[in-house]
Amino acid sequence: MHRKWAALAALALLVWGAVWFVPLPSILLLRLRPPGTTSFIEIRKAKLRAAGKSDAVARTPVPLAAVSPSLVRAVLAAEDSRFYLHHGIDWDAVREAREYNRAQEGRRRPKVRGASTITQQLAKNLYLSPDRSLFRKAREAVIASAIELLLPKERILELYLSAVEWGETVYGCEAAARHYFGIPCRSLGPAQAAWLAAMLPGPAWYRARPAAHDRRAARIAARAARETLPLAPFPAEPEGTDEPPAR
Repeated sequence: MHRKWAALAALALLVWGAVWFVPLPSILLLRLRPPGTTSFIEIRKAKLRAAGKSDAVARTPVPLAAVSPSLVRAVLAAEDSRFYLHHGIDWDAVREAREYNRAQEGRRRPKVRGASTITQQLAKNLYLSPDRSLFRKAREAVIASAIELLLPKERILELYLSAVEWGETVYGCEAAARHYFGIPCRSLGPAQAAWLAAMLPGPAWYRARPAAHDRRAARIAARAARETLPLAPFPAEPEGTDEPPAR
């Protein structure tokens, strides 16, 4: 009898661990409604409270139909040009980033390139933290793969656009469009869309470096205008141009 209960307890612990590692029930609920909050938002709110500031954030989830096609195109061009070709992890981008980073070894100021897809960024924003440990990256990859299996691409993109940070207290494209331009997201033009897309995935980093931000926005706008989807990987920044930390 004791062995039976021990086995049941071990099974329950295993199931709990699996659900914690990959929050399948939560991912399934995303098919029906957007999340009320995200892990990254809660982390930011805690930091704001610790600093004695208000923890109010601006965020209004919207359906993909309410997002400017220009912004969708600009974000894909900037963040994940092969979004419709991969299944959560872009292994070509991983290989390219590895080769690029190896070529940087030994340089005085090496620039490190990341290879996170939109799905991986969504997984991190929803469930994880900015921690860069190998364990977090492994969990991010597994959750991203589960998201791709359980949700259609359009839903993943919709959730990402309404969850990602566009400022210290600005989350999601609708809040970003109203905060920076005073218009709804559906009304963003190509130049405005490229300007917003250029802030990802490090809005604070780019807002502190307006010249780098403007250069990146110009490149995104030009590329989004001339190329068709799916897009080739976004080229590396020119030598001497600052880049945000790899994600």
